[in-house]
Amino acid sequence: MSDALEAFLEYIVIIKALSPSTCKAYERDLKQFESFLKKDIITADTKDVLEFLSQIENKNTLNRKLAAINSFFDFCLKSKFIKEKPKLKAAKIPQSLPKFLEYGEFKKRLQTIDKSSWIGKRDFAFLLFLYASGARVSEALNVKRGDIEGNWLKIREAKGEKERLVPLASSLLEKIEEYLKEVPIYSDYLWINYKGKRLSRIYAFKITKKYLQVSPHVLRHSFATSLILGGADLRVVQELLGHATINTTQIYTHIQRKDIKETMEKFHPLSKGKV
Repeated sequence: MSDALEAFLEYIVIIKALSPSTCKAYERDLKQFESFLKKDIITADTKDVLEFLSQIENKNTLNRKLAAINSFFDFCLKSKFIKEKPKLKAAKIPQSLPKFLEYGEFKKRLQTIDKSSWIGKRDFAFLLFLYASGARVSEALNVKRGDIEGNWLKIREAKGEKERLVPLASSLLEKIEEYLKEVPIYSDYLWINYKGKRLSRIYAFKITKKYLQVSPHVLRHSFATSLILGGADLRVVQELLGHATINTTQIYTHIQRKDIKETMEKFHPLSKGKV
């Protein structure tokens, strides 16, 4: 190990007081880099770093090793061991796909709800509502009875003070009707607690966590994902979600591309063997 590397490792342990796991990761990555170089690590240039990183396919791993290398050379620059450092930016990691529940799993978890009381019927209908409407939790909690006309839901208090119409499945409307028939306290708001007050965000979160082990927002993603996988146009999904621009909805194209790729690999003859 070079003197500069030894000094850096001592610096992050004693002066920077980084966590033991971080220090071990930095030491491991830098020793690996030095071993790859087969020369004093302090003499490495940008080309050396690029050649080292080119072996790594996983971008998270690549960025972690690059962070260690950058931190080391920052230290060397401040300590005047070198006059300039290799200049490299972190790799751009694609935005991860939003978490969602497939319908089969969603339906399975719904069956755990005891619907013998009006609270149970409310919870069942509320979760179904979030999955079937794509509404933000704040929008869902502001829905009033009069906002449902026929098979349409008018969302009045969406982001940007806009209004939008969302069609509701008849099976959902049946469950809402079952719930409303047994509610002992009348309220203009659709979703209420046992005191007759509008359901709070915290309680809505507790309901989704209790039965589905996810946040309410995951059901919004599940709504969008099911539409995209079903072949819905991205512009239609944008309208239903209430996104101001198509850019916000673009994340779901990753799901669409993944589905197209899997379809090609499964059904196209050239995917099954060589020519």
